[in-house]
Amino acid sequence: MRIAKITATTVTTAALALGLAACGSGETPPTSSPGAAASATGPKYAGKTLSVWRLGDSNPAAAKYMEELNAEFKTKTGAEVKLEWIPWPQVADKFAAAATGTGPDVTEIGNDQVPMWQSQDALTPITDVAREGDRSQIPENLYGYETVDGEIYAVPWGAGARAVLYRKDWFEDLKIEVPKTWDELVAAGQKVQKEKGEGVDGFAFNGGSDANHLLAAFAWSEGGEFAVKEGDKWVGKLSEPGFTKGFETYTGLVKTGLSSKANLTLNTVDIRKRFANNKVAMYLTAGWDLPGIEEDSKGKLKGDKLGFFPLPAKTGGVAPSFFGGNDIALWGGTKEADLGKEYIKLATSKTWADRYAKEGGLLPVYPDTLAALNEDPAQGPFAQAFAKAKAFPADPNWSEADATKMVLQNAARSVIEGKQDAPAALAAANKELEEILNQ
Repeated sequence: MRIAKITATTVTTAALALGLAACGSGETPPTSSPGAAASATGPKYAGKTLSVWRLGDSNPAAAKYMEELNAEFKTKTGAEVKLEWIPWPQVADKFAAAATGTGPDVTEIGNDQVPMWQSQDALTPITDVAREGDRSQIPENLYGYETVDGEIYAVPWGAGARAVLYRKDWFEDLKIEVPKTWDELVAAGQKVQKEKGEGVDGFAFNGGSDANHLLAAFAWSEGGEFAVKEGDKWVGKLSEPGFTKGFETYTGLVKTGLSSKANLTLNTVDIRKRFANNKVAMYLTAGWDLPGIEEDSKGKLKGDKLGFFPLPAKTGGVAPSFFGGNDIALWGGTKEADLGKEYIKLATSKTWADRYAKEGGLLPVYPDTLAALNEDPAQGPFAQAFAKAKAFPADPNWSEADATKMVLQNAARSVIEGKQDAPAALAAANKELEEILNQ
């Protein structure tokens, strides 16, 4: 496997603020160059078909968005779009198979997945279009995962921050105030469990494929880190005080009974289904779960019964969220690179990118649109979480540690099941994490 050197970009509130300031001067937004516009007109690509992958499960809003986006693309280029939805649990296997065989022309991709798939030669650089036109307004710091050895391999499409989704109707019935501290959250969860009966999680433990989003929030709020780069080597920090305190809070969700021990391996998709079936009061996720909840509950759980609030840090204030998001990229083996770039340019134009974020439950990557959400009742909690967002180690091998070998998930399970104490489990996990990141 070819390992590339990744451009380090620190995700900070200051950097985001710079992006906001740069776009707040009242200047006319840049437009695509005449040459770029000309390449996307007329029948130049008539008769061609572009294959596009979207990740996750389709829903009415997403399906409508893609139908309208693809219709405009056909009008501009003359080309048809063959769209395929890839459920999240199947994404890793689907990408792995495509990397050695036939893949799409254009794909949606998680931003933290870009370094790994770039190292597998599964992505084609799109530096020539990534910062032109409307995309020049996207803050530079949002291209941290996407930039490898000076080349850009994906364009941010929508930003991801997580907040706590809760049963607003339950809270109102039980006269529970929206928690602003960790102690208040625990008390709220315990009260729901007492009133709603056995089998209900007050706050759901995530121990599945995306578990580190929850663990990270607890660890980062205590000043912990997974690993840091020292010179050219990754050094694990799992045994240091900040991380161990966050790990204790994470495993404590089960050890103290706030979440059931029977659900140790569930990921967000699994938790969403339990939430839709009245088995969860609160869990960490994002707005993209709402359509699935409505569908899973057969229409019984809609927006008026649900709400979000920022995850409180145990130390006070708002816990940092993972700096996540979805990008759009050109596949490495595509034979339609020029046509694929035209699709990426259209999809990430301000109009379509803002719609993608709004209709998909994500945060917009265009600063003026993001700034307008701070006071929004629905999106405000995510905007607040995003202001403190942090990223996982930007290394191609992080995905192996995170989702394939599930290093931290296994450590947590070992502690919860009483097979190891926390110091021993974290020491072993730290050794394994260093070995994986430094391959």
